[in-house]
Amino acid sequence: MSRKSTSRPSGRIVVLEHDSKVLAGNALGDPHVRRLPVWLPPGYDEGATRGRGRRYPVLFDLVGFTGSGLAHLNWRPFDENVPERIARLVAERRMGPVIVAFPDCFTSLGGNQYVNSSAIGRYADYLTRELVPLVDREFRTLASRDHRGLFGKSSGGYGAIIHAMRYAEHWGAAADHSGDALFDFCYFTDWPRTLNELDRYRRRPRTPGRVDVIRDSHETASGLDDGRVRRFLAHLWQKDKLTDSEVHALMNLAMAATYDPDPRAPLGFRLPFDLETGELIPARWRRWQRNDPVNLVASCKRNLASMRGIYIDCGWRDQYHLHYGARLLSKRLTEHGIAHVYEEFDDNHTSIDYRMDVSLPYLYRALRP
Repeated sequence: MSRKSTSRPSGRIVVLEHDSKVLAGNALGDPHVRRLPVWLPPGYDEGATRGRGRRYPVLFDLVGFTGSGLAHLNWRPFDENVPERIARLVAERRMGPVIVAFPDCFTSLGGNQYVNSSAIGRYADYLTRELVPLVDREFRTLASRDHRGLFGKSSGGYGAIIHAMRYAEHWGAAADHSGDALFDFCYFTDWPRTLNELDRYRRRPRTPGRVDVIRDSHETASGLDDGRVRRFLAHLWQKDKLTDSEVHALMNLAMAATYDPDPRAPLGFRLPFDLETGELIPARWRRWQRNDPVNLVASCKRNLASMRGIYIDCGWRDQYHLHYGARLLSKRLTEHGIAHVYEEFDDNHTSIDYRMDVSLPYLYRALRP
């Protein structure tokens, strides 16, 4: 492991380089050696000798699709990056000092949902079995799930609430900003556009005239790729710039690889629609629905009830319709007696980091000693 430290006037960034065992040999061939930036609060080094000194709660920042933890350290025009935001909140005494880790979980499919998938990689294990012990070992943390939380937006929000549901032994609080939920709204309705994009890569280009639909859908009726997904990905990985339609198609393929991995299928996952006819494949869609947070509350009730804090919010103009999923998730939590905070605000899905001004102090209060 190597360490590179950069001084900052408000806290300090330490970058660890970690050789992951659980990501080694992942199906996508993505790097298993990753950098982990960690923000240390002002005062961390004061009076510390040989590992002794004040210990701090820990937060993990899970970024959204196409993002990486490293990106949250970048300079931003007319705004703050995440370390600058947290330093300000601490300076304003709206929250106490914390240690913050910024995992790099980017993949060749544009990201992941922070769960284990044979088609993408064991990213839940990467977080809980490798990065959590690594941060506790390298820094003066309060090394207990009661003082460790996570937060994120979009796919990162999904990761935060899913880890609260499934991995509560590692986390004591979670903040979910505009996280993926109610898949029938946020994913289902976007698939026609994805099918149109993939159609450009079918084996036989379309020509005017008669169509033999039975013949054309022979290979795709069970959710298998007939080669067009493979060709689409190969094309994307060679491009310098992706279109909006390509990014959204890539996102839906990443979700398919997350929610319905199948090592026996081409590319290691199945699709929820017939690529040729657009017909829903119920058995495949049920695999997606089993990963929808609104459907997991009942089975994960014990883990959720153990949380010291659950925060959820969403803009009521979210262009992916995620405010409906957030509302239904809050309803399910209330129905099962799970304490949580749910807030809405007048905005959409884009550029809403300012909502951390609410969630991060909430997480600190939930996790402070």
